[in-house]
Amino acid sequence: MSANESQITSSKITSQHLERLAYIYVRQSTPKQVEHNRESQVYQYRLSQRAQALGWRVDRTHIIDADLGLSARDSQHRDGFQELIAKVSLGQVGIIFGYEVSRLARNNRDWYHLLDLAAVFGTLIADADGIYDPRLYNDRLLLGLKGTMSEAELHWLKMRLEAGKMNKVRGGAYQQPLPTGLIRLPDGTVVKDPDQQLQRVIVMIFTKFAELGSCRQLLRFLKREQILIPRRHPVGRYAGQLMWKSPTDSMLLSILHNPAYAGAFAHGQRQYDPVKRNPHRPSTGNLHRPMDQWHHLQQNVYPAYISWEQYLANQEKLKGNSTLFEWKKQNRRGPARQGEALLQGLVVCGLCSGRMRVGYGSSPRYLCYNLWNRDFETACCSLHAPSIDEVVQQAFFEALRPAQLDALETLLKQEMTECERLDKYWRDQLRRAEYEARLAQKQYDAVDPDNRLVATELERRWEEKLQTLRQVQEQYERFQQRPPSPNLTQEQRRQFEQLSENLPALWPDLPMVQRKELLRALVSQVILKRIAPDQVEARIIWVSGHYTIVTARQPTDCLTKVTGYDGMVERIHQMWCDGWNDDQQMAAKLTEEGFYSARGKGVSGWTVRKIRLKHQWYKMEYQSRAGYVQDWLTPSTLAEILGVEITWVYKRLRSGVIASKYVQRRANIRVWMIENDPELIAFLKQLLPTGHKP
Repeated sequence: MSANESQITSSKITSQHLERLAYIYVRQSTPKQVEHNRESQVYQYRLSQRAQALGWRVDRTHIIDADLGLSARDSQHRDGFQELIAKVSLGQVGIIFGYEVSRLARNNRDWYHLLDLAAVFGTLIADADGIYDPRLYNDRLLLGLKGTMSEAELHWLKMRLEAGKMNKVRGGAYQQPLPTGLIRLPDGTVVKDPDQQLQRVIVMIFTKFAELGSCRQLLRFLKREQILIPRRHPVGRYAGQLMWKSPTDSMLLSILHNPAYAGAFAHGQRQYDPVKRNPHRPSTGNLHRPMDQWHHLQQNVYPAYISWEQYLANQEKLKGNSTLFEWKKQNRRGPARQGEALLQGLVVCGLCSGRMRVGYGSSPRYLCYNLWNRDFETACCSLHAPSIDEVVQQAFFEALRPAQLDALETLLKQEMTECERLDKYWRDQLRRAEYEARLAQKQYDAVDPDNRLVATELERRWEEKLQTLRQVQEQYERFQQRPPSPNLTQEQRRQFEQLSENLPALWPDLPMVQRKELLRALVSQVILKRIAPDQVEARIIWVSGHYTIVTARQPTDCLTKVTGYDGMVERIHQMWCDGWNDDQQMAAKLTEEGFYSARGKGVSGWTVRKIRLKHQWYKMEYQSRAGYVQDWLTPSTLAEILGVEITWVYKRLRSGVIASKYVQRRANIRVWMIENDPELIAFLKQLLPTGHKP
């Protein structure tokens, strides 16, 4: 122990520190360092001898080496550091030995947390340069500076490593792991795997996906045919070995999503997002990014199994087949299935703009619970599917007519013209940027090198023009990668014309999956919105971008909710007043005039009868049940007026006491009708016995 350290010991190390424990914290950043960099471990373990030289006994010295092979970027998964913090918090630590500050922490949050606890409980901190007391201002300032420099050093190391890596990526020299089917030769050249069976299986995967159009259908095919998938292990015990495994969704998706099979070198497909990182899972936070956010993409680098156009088409198909209904993925319509709902995957809620689901019960229904899921409100809507399918299906047949095909062909030509106009614009932009870059280079080459003031400014301008040129080239490449506008050829037009003539007759015999696929060829989505209790507005968005609005009638649970119910009631009353005496005839007339009931397409006789009886509009032959027909009375009504039994009236009718001139007997009903004559009623009252009580 040097004289300087002896002086520090006498001034900072007290008997209270010696009574407590001395902790030596040993850490290395990676398992590779633990395995190969043994000198650093030996030096850190020797810190226990330094603790003994400063006065701590062997039994009062503890070594924490549980964090060997772990990064000090954070402390959440460093059990040794957490143990050290706990011991300091309990006041059991007199001094902490570390090779340097970076061994204890690489971020200021953990470092200052340790300093605060050490200052509160009087714990000393020692490194290769000396011993520090966090309670002293100068020592704490120096420790803070060391912690800040340690954190900055980590940032610089990462920045230099990342910059060197990206330089290799942009130069095409970076070697990243290759998928199964591609191998790298010793000289760095990438070729297809020489195993012919492996190549045929990979080609079959892409071919069957293009045919089936769904990863799940592809998986079912491979399972049914008992086809195994080749996989080369990149690391581990079986590194480089080819193994044949049973197919899974993740295997197939990794093959279909990998641009290397299309001959493209891509870097930055997964990027780190600290917001998405799970504190309890250190490997999380690396998220897939869309293609326009990749760090680098270069085509025609590897031997290709499929073309780049086919790769882009596969990605669009996989996106469209997504069945995740989170709010951010509501624009996915999913693959066509066997269900009876024709618009499965196409219907969109007109209230929340979310993708609607299909529910199957007594009849299919289109359901939307997005508002209920987000705000715990009532569901957006629940709509009867067959009635909506019928009107959309008719609109689809109308769209296949020659007049509609002419409009579609005109629209596609306009889009093609617009695409050509944009391509010309970008080519002009590229030529202009190339000219300006060459001009800036000529100006820089023409300047006198000794005139540094002018040369520096011209060099800066040249760099700006080169950067602008690179940006224009990247934008033009992204424009060229856009899928081309579809073109309606004469053969396709002829097929559509034949289809428009024969499809309505063949439609009922087609499988539901084929119906849905045919519908999706022209329909992009259908937006549904209830505009009345029994009416739904369907906005059909065609693939061309145009839309058609149709109205579908929905069955309701109550007749009074039917649109035009009041008009129908008024019309029934009018026909009753005009002498219509047959409910079926009235129902047929109402159906002809466009009225309908709650669940049927037209009006039934039962519906007319229900409304008529509700308003007491009785037929002529049944009006007697109300007690009178205009100026005539029934025997029961007359008996009620006289206050006698009805048999008393019938006896007077049969005996002729009530004269025949006051009596009528309808031919179509068996009811006596008695004229409501005051003289007759007065005469009958005189026949009642004296003292008669009603």
